[in-house]
Amino acid sequence: MKYVNPEKNLKSFTCFHCGVLSKQSWENYRWDGYRDSYHQEKNIIMTSTCDHCGKHALWINNKNYYPGTGNSLPPNPDMPPSVLKLYNEASSISNKSPRGSAALLRLAIQLLCKELGEQGKNINDDIGNLVKQGLPIKIQQSLDIVRVIGNDAVHPGQIDTDDIETVSKLFELVNVIVEYMISLPGRIDGIYSTLPEEKIKGITDRDKK
Repeated sequence: MKYVNPEKNLKSFTCFHCGVLSKQSWENYRWDGYRDSYHQEKNIIMTSTCDHCGKHALWINNKNYYPGTGNSLPPNPDMPPSVLKLYNEASSISNKSPRGSAALLRLAIQLLCKELGEQGKNINDDIGNLVKQGLPIKIQQSLDIVRVIGNDAVHPGQIDTDDIETVSKLFELVNVIVEYMISLPGRIDGIYSTLPEEKIKGITDRDKK
């Protein structure tokens, strides 16, 4: 599903509430609550309404203040609860504190490694162990990107973790990692289990040779 980052005045974007890429209807207001079609620059308060779910979002100047979940991708539905909790917390502060959001996403990756059977104590060791188990290089790079940038948020280095765009890419990478490590294997297992029993036995016998 295509994702379009929510931004002020876009005709359509991925809804904060329902996660659907949908048309948005906009209304403009002044501080006193009245609309002024002749002096748009005074209309610093705006609302967007999702055509799909009918829910609203509040914007002041160029920032979203309600629901205040930041401009991040909706979480992958297969994300483990412990990881999801941190993902949503990171999303809720991404506009106000990109640095804090990046640090939370690093912790989310550490918990994800634990969900995948690692110790969850040293994220670098955990990623190394996953690589030994055949983790594809691109997923390893994705894990390391979130690890390095998230760690940089706690111990500032050369990466600008105050940049919202940089942090928004981390949300995307976390979803990619969950998709590859959890969602995809689950779908393959589901399809594999539908094969006739004699076919599965034949495959098992072949792999024992």
